Amino acid sequence: MYNVAIVGATGNVGRKFIEILEERNFPIGELYLFASKKSANKKLTFKGKDFIVEELCDDNINNKNIDFALFSAGGNISLDYAPKFSKIGAVVIDNSSAWRMNKEVPLVVPEVNPEDVKWNKGIIANPNCSTIQAVVALKPLYDKYGIKRIIYSTYQAVSGAGLQAILDLEEGLKGVPPKKFPYPIAGNVLAHIDIFMDNGYTKEEMKMIEETKKILHDDSLKITATTVRVPVLNSHSESINVELKSNFDIKDIFNLYNNFKGITLYDDINNLKYPTPLYCSDKDDVYVGRIRRDFSLDNGLNLWVVADNLRKGAALNAIQIAELLIKNN
Repeated sequence: MYNVAIVGATGNVGRKFIEILEERNFPIGELYLFASKKSANKKLTFKGKDFIVEELCDDNINNKNIDFALFSAGGNISLDYAPKFSKIGAVVIDNSSAWRMNKEVPLVVPEVNPEDVKWNKGIIANPNCSTIQAVVALKPLYDKYGIKRIIYSTYQAVSGAGLQAILDLEEGLKGVPPKKFPYPIAGNVLAHIDIFMDNGYTKEEMKMIEETKKILHDDSLKITATTVRVPVLNSHSESINVELKSNFDIKDIFNLYNNFKGITLYDDINNLKYPTPLYCSDKDDVYVGRIRRDFSLDNGLNLWVVADNLRKGAALNAIQIAELLIKNN
């Protein structure tokens, strides 16, 4: 049995951690829940038992024996506390962007680069939600054909931006002005996720570009991205255009996806079957559909990729990393 700490337990992803740990019957000995001082002493339920949320502070962690610490409390908290948990013997699996591009920290999607967990030094980074589902869909193509270029266009749900973003959508439908977003999200589309960088891209777009290269261990990849927030409650959608290095038969692409763990092929245009955010919510797999050749270039391919951003895009991926570590132990 393993002692597990959840840091940021009262947030959207923190609660999803608890739900998925229970669903998957993760072998838990002791469960410790941490959050800010404001959320301390709240009660959360796991397997029918109430647990008191503790304030995240040095005194509350130094006396505990923790095997895994699942973090979803923001980058500054991760930078401060991930080394402290690691120092007391825990493996930290962090959902923030704080450690993702650190060369000493593996960035892991279990279906894509499971071998990278072996060189962790006490901290493993969970990729960005939009990157996770993209690289799962790209991995079988990369292995069989090689990839020259990727064009990402994302349609990202408000749940990825937290509780206030969800409220902006729900209240915005009643005409209430937004508090999280710079413009109304209800009935609107915002081509702006995270801050703008000096190069004109947003931070979210640069995350997808840089993280894809790190996960696939390939700095030669040519990648561009446009990330967009849409008035959808949950599950991110992505149009991915790929230029492969070698020729392909479209039937072989379908066979690849039919036999790749973690992917559900959902593509039957004769019966109007393709992935949608509503269909993919609360499901573990990455769903791939609308597979078709891009006739505008040699070896071009179009994909439509949808996944639950709070599950596979965050909590589930982190828990799968912990399961992978147990399996390799």
